[in-house]
Amino acid sequence: MRLTVQQMMEAANAAVERIDGQKAQEMVAQGALLLDIRDAPELQNAGRAVGAHHVPRGMLEFRADPATQFHDPEMRFDRPIVLHCASGGRAALAGKLLKDMGYGQVFNMGGLDDWKKSGGPMIEPVDQGM
Repeated sequence: MRLTVQQMMEAANAAVERIDGQKAQEMVAQGALLLDIRDAPELQNAGRAVGAHHVPRGMLEFRADPATQFHDPEMRFDRPIVLHCASGGRAALAGKLLKDMGYGQVFNMGGLDDWKKSGGPMIEPVDQGM
């Protein structure tokens, strides 16, 4: 059976709790990992949340699996993970993936603007110059 993006999004949104930027800030203050899964040019162009840990979506499975040489020690099964991307879609899909891999406490904050709008501190984008 063919699986559509809409079906994948519905399953992801059903599996991964959506939280707002204020709740994300509270969770990060209590030790949750704020995980930015945008691509590097997006960080450079739009800035990033202070304290966010970056793992591009394309490397997430490898960084999340302790059995790979690419495992990221910040990603622990006992640590809540708050994901965000630019708008929330990739974060939802990534959250479901992490849940499927055994991560129990996974949350979707949505996009970087959700962090900004709730007063979350930011590292401004790089000035591209001329």
